[in-house]
Amino acid sequence: MADLILLFFLLVCAVTAVAQRELLNSAIILSIYSLIMAVVWVRLGAVDVAITEASVGAGISTVLFIAVLTRVKRREEITRFRVQVLPLIVVLAVGAALIYGTLDMPDFGSAAAVSNTHVVPRYLEKGVEETGTDNYVAAILASYRGYDTLGETTVIFTAGLCVVLLIRSEKKRRL
Repeated sequence: MADLILLFFLLVCAVTAVAQRELLNSAIILSIYSLIMAVVWVRLGAVDVAITEASVGAGISTVLFIAVLTRVKRREEITRFRVQVLPLIVVLAVGAALIYGTLDMPDFGSAAAVSNTHVVPRYLEKGVEETGTDNYVAAILASYRGYDTLGETTVIFTAGLCVVLLIRSEKKRRL
């Protein structure tokens, strides 16, 4: 039941953020969306993803949105609403493909899932010996998935750096 309530709030936040004309309101609503997603990740047992969602999604992204809003118009101009057919078809097709891709997945938490039959037992059996740490989460993120974590961190840093450079170049143009 709690998952359905969280899903409901996610949908409300998404629709409300898109419907807002005041861009600051949209940024704040998207921050709330991100915090709710962090709760969803915790409920799914992915605490590391929840921490990333909360810090990057709700924290850094909100700060960057607000920084950008200091350089642009804060209110969206009212235009006549028209439904674009091609983007709608693309979104529906991608959504249908994603749903189709999940149909043959094992049930959530199933002992028969591939990750529970091959990867997890290996991490639990050899994790302390191979990584030298008693913390399994740290062992997985830093040792087994170290390059993946480094790549994610690099992408986030590069995106933040690009936003800062864009804001600074706009500031120089105004002077």
